[in-house]
Amino acid sequence: MALDRWIALIILGLALAYGYAAFFTMDQLLPPFMQRNPIWPSTFPKVLAVLAVATSLIILLGLEKSEGEAKPADIDYRRLGDYHIGQALLLLGLMVVYALMLRPAGFLLSTFGFLCIGAMLLGERKFHILIPVAAIATGAVWYLVEGVLGIFLRPLPIFM
Repeated sequence: MALDRWIALIILGLALAYGYAAFFTMDQLLPPFMQRNPIWPSTFPKVLAVLAVATSLIILLGLEKSEGEAKPADIDYRRLGDYHIGQALLLLGLMVVYALMLRPAGFLLSTFGFLCIGAMLLGERKFHILIPVAAIATGAVWYLVEGVLGIFLRPLPIFM
């Protein structure tokens, strides 16, 4: 079996466990007044679990590959060094640093830094486009979470 199908099988197992938690365990502790709401806290996890199961099944069954297109070479697990593993590990490390910096550096600074450094790791070199796009995306997400959803996110560093 090709590497993409093995990964799809692993994601299918994780999505089924996540879906089980979303469908059968999350709603039991809801207070009675929330049980009449059309949207529960478990609505998004349920949708996410169903989409993940469907996507992984499509990949696992090979339905995403059409008959007429030329088949690209499968990922060769014996040549993993050729697939920019270092770049992927640096990006994962950057995600961990971002999660750890959210409280001390604030949402705006840590998210802006994560987007800029992540884009540079992935090869973006047009800084005159990168910086405004990262700033607008950071500000828009902060406004949506803080202003629209009403969830407090510390916007500035803890010392300010």
